[in-house]
Amino acid sequence: MSRKLFGTDGVRGKANAFPMTAEMALMIGAAAGRYFRRDAGGVHRVVIGKDTRLSGYMFENALTAGLTSTGMNALLLGPVPTPAVGLLTHAMRADLGIMISASHNPADDNGIKFFGPDGFKLSDEAEAEIEALVEAGVTPAQAGNIGRAKRIDDGRFRYMERVKSTLPHGMRLDGVKVVVDCANGAAYRTAPEALWELGADVIPLGTNPNGLNINDNCGSTHPEAAARAVVEHGADVGICLDGDADRIILIDETGTVADGDQIMALLAARWADEQRLRDGTLVATVMSNLGLERFMQARGLTLERTKVGDRYVVEAMRANGWNLGGEQSGHIVMTDHATTGDGLMAGLQFLSEMVRTGQPASQLARNFEPVPQMLKNVRFSAGQTPLEASSVQGAIAEAEQALVGKGRLLIRKSGTEPLIRVMAECEDEALLAQVVDGIVAEVQAAS
Repeated sequence: MSRKLFGTDGVRGKANAFPMTAEMALMIGAAAGRYFRRDAGGVHRVVIGKDTRLSGYMFENALTAGLTSTGMNALLLGPVPTPAVGLLTHAMRADLGIMISASHNPADDNGIKFFGPDGFKLSDEAEAEIEALVEAGVTPAQAGNIGRAKRIDDGRFRYMERVKSTLPHGMRLDGVKVVVDCANGAAYRTAPEALWELGADVIPLGTNPNGLNINDNCGSTHPEAAARAVVEHGADVGICLDGDADRIILIDETGTVADGDQIMALLAARWADEQRLRDGTLVATVMSNLGLERFMQARGLTLERTKVGDRYVVEAMRANGWNLGGEQSGHIVMTDHATTGDGLMAGLQFLSEMVRTGQPASQLARNFEPVPQMLKNVRFSAGQTPLEASSVQGAIAEAEQALVGKGRLLIRKSGTEPLIRVMAECEDEALLAQVVDGIVAEVQAAS
């Protein structure tokens, strides 16, 4: 069956437009409820969290209606980070977890992410079965078997305690000045509070959500304000989260930005030294910089690549028993502690290394010299297929030929937005710009 609803990270789109309508959310909720209640006996629970988007109220209610119509009891967490949903789904013995969020996307977008009872995101196969149930329709439960809904007020506190527990026992952050940009999103309370409780001097940004300002010139996709704040306040480090707080971008004391590749390099090297990195393997996607791969190889370690999407990173980790992975965009997955990417947890791991070594962020966040990389996004209209145009395919073929032995090229359609992503790496920066700009021009012409 072709997938019309699910992309690389659940269902996502503009609020009040297909597939992100209240009616569709109700149907998805009913289908998910039926899928996880195939055994009709016993009590069945679903944990539901959300970020701070205005449309979150609508989708929370619609999903709750659909789920309870099939007999699921809904436990409503309110605004919490995505990793909190994974954690609490498992901790509360729920059958299903749902996060209502479009992550780093603008406020007008929203999404629905699913977690299984083990706290991990659902497989493609499970999502396909739920989508089939949406298409076929779901018979609701009998009136006496309709589920209930209950607010859970302490979900964020449970999550904070779990995140803090990943630091070495007794470690404090006294004397460390931290700028934390919460993107006016799901971690607007948890991140500053957790850092403060650990003793850090906290300078919070992006902590005044109004439903419309999530990711708006702030957070991991727009770290400029946090970089300025780090320099202005003389902070030791900056932590930038995205709207649902499952990714992180770091800023050192000079205001220089470090991405997920640099964080993974630091953790991989440290864990390998401590014999904690299973099989000496780090899992990342095809987007990670070639410099990271060279860094790992120089230490006798392995970089295993997957297709784009943190769920695919996690699937590879679970299938092979590996315990560290992530994405250049800032998803850092540590399966010894969490079931999905966790920006705050990754930030605390970086801070603990600062405390342990006494080294500044600028030294810890520059582990390898990146190979020059260029990424450009081309937006296209619904229904268009620019990658199928002969002119685009020809430009791609020419670029691949030009990069033979010099670099690499990656062209892909985004799974979360109507974008074609054109990425290349090459030591020759002039050639790099030439091949990327050439492909972008052809994609734009065909869009």
